[in-house]
Amino acid sequence: MPQMMPMEWMTLYITFLTTFLMFNIMNYFTQYPSTTTKNTNTINVNKMNWKW
Repeated sequence: MPQMMPMEWMTLYITFLTTFLMFNIMNYFTQYPSTTTKNTNTINVNKMNWKW
């Protein structure tokens, strides 16, 4: 591979870089944002005073 011309190295770099960027962009935009729902469930705590 050291015999490759610099222009071939540059095209190889650009090819890998565009592939990497396209992969990341596609993964970013295919994830749906999570919908936030408000749950107003109250936790009932039964406090018991033990008198010994």
